[in-house]
Amino acid sequence: MKDMTPETDTLEVRIWRGRDEGRFETYEVPARENQTVLDVVSEVQRHHEPALAYRFACRVGVCGSCAMTVNGKPRWTCRTHVQKVVDGGALTIEPLRNMPRIKDLATDMTDFFDKWHRAGGRFEGTRTRHDPIQPVDPESRARKNANAGIECINCAVCYAACDVVAWDDDYVGPAALNRAWTLLNDEKHGDQRGTLDAATAAGGCGSCHTQGSCMKHCPVGISPTRSIAGIKRMSLMDFLNMRGK
Repeated sequence: MKDMTPETDTLEVRIWRGRDEGRFETYEVPARENQTVLDVVSEVQRHHEPALAYRFACRVGVCGSCAMTVNGKPRWTCRTHVQKVVDGGALTIEPLRNMPRIKDLATDMTDFFDKWHRAGGRFEGTRTRHDPIQPVDPESRARKNANAGIECINCAVCYAACDVVAWDDDYVGPAALNRAWTLLNDEKHGDQRGTLDAATAAGGCGSCHTQGSCMKHCPVGISPTRSIAGIKRMSLMDFLNMRGK
């Protein structure tokens, strides 16, 4: 990594422009202390390329909308400091892979969210606001399983990192299956059968090759690989129980 002195040094930033048939454009921006990759993208948009398309909202790692590919790896750009990823004073920034490109750094996430629902990710409650709150034991195994994956904010970093998604359009992906796993462990969810059937259908957990890229790149440390393994175990137990009846 090149040592950067904010007063004198600059960054060479290559940013993807256009859609699939686009190209990289190179910009030179000041190198500043504690600079994030999102800061760099915003600098380019404000001072060099006003038409640059990209997404961001919270800037503090809560919304996940600023995820992009930085020097070949999917990341939250608002939480990625330049000094940790810069290579020879240069950055290459692209949109997330495995999703259609709309323009520049913005992707179409429609399929990503459709697959989230296809995997059984919709919560079905069993009580109304007029009913007493259902007690949940925070120390139960099921609750701990759900808690381990519940902080996912659908930033799609794991989806972009997944090689199976890259070659299997039918695969619902790690985020969708992680969501299904949290519901399968949520005693307040009223459609356990429907979620298990959806998560184990064609394109579901059986398509995962357990490569672990989703777990490696998740910005909040969730392990969709573990969640998917849990669904596979649950499916096997369900099959054995059905045969025993």
